[in-house]
Amino acid sequence: MYDAAMPPPELQRARGHAAVAFSLRGGQSRLDRLHQSGSAKAMLPASYGEGPELVFLNTAGGLTGGDALRYEVALGAGTRVTAATQTAERAYASSGGTARMDVSLTVGTGARLDWLPQETILFERAALARRTDIALAGDAVCLMVETLVLGRAAMGEVVERAEFSDHRRVTRDGCPVLVEPVRIDETVLSRRTGRATLAGARAVATLALIAPGAEDAAGRLRALPDVPGVTWAVSGWDGKCVLRAMAPDAFPLRRLVMAAIAALRPGPLPRVWTI
Repeated sequence: MYDAAMPPPELQRARGHAAVAFSLRGGQSRLDRLHQSGSAKAMLPASYGEGPELVFLNTAGGLTGGDALRYEVALGAGTRVTAATQTAERAYASSGGTARMDVSLTVGTGARLDWLPQETILFERAALARRTDIALAGDAVCLMVETLVLGRAAMGEVVERAEFSDHRRVTRDGCPVLVEPVRIDETVLSRRTGRATLAGARAVATLALIAPGAEDAAGRLRALPDVPGVTWAVSGWDGKCVLRAMAPDAFPLRRLVMAAIAALRPGPLPRVWTI
């Protein structure tokens, strides 16, 4: 029997850190460094594309209040790497505190990183703070995607209470070129049918190509066929091409995102996206 005066027991929390670095040797992108600890793992499956495929995995199965996860990728000059997550990241209900996820990506001159994590799914009463920092050098190229899903439609889940903040920042030679802060809370969710909030959408996605001349890729994306149920638009300016999309269900949104990724990169999609 617990003494009422005793503090509640401290719950075990998941911690994970995976860091991977590549350099160009013999004309090919080669692994330089691999660190993994806690629940964060980094895998390098066989790849037949232009560069290695890197897959991150959270063996804890998801994130809840107080958990902390960090992924890092560093690409040397001239390298090319595709990085993804093995499956959707899940943010479960928090019994106290906020889960943190930090992503740090560094891309050297002449290098290209395709950062293609799969969806982030928020469950009822989730609390997640995520930050993604991408540092590009010189003429480096980055293709990035972020997809957020508010509960699983097939399970009839409705998210009415959740705390989610997502700060995405891309710099080139230290100067910001794309900064996107996102915040969703109970107030936003209560007004989710409004056009200024989620317009009734359950799933939203942002896909961005940041590269010299990237604005010219807008025509390729606008030529994609419409996917029923998905509302989307494309803009291109000043070395950026950005697609934003929303849908009442994650499945049709994923179809559009996959088509858009395929239009902006040579070769097949990462295997984890097609399994």
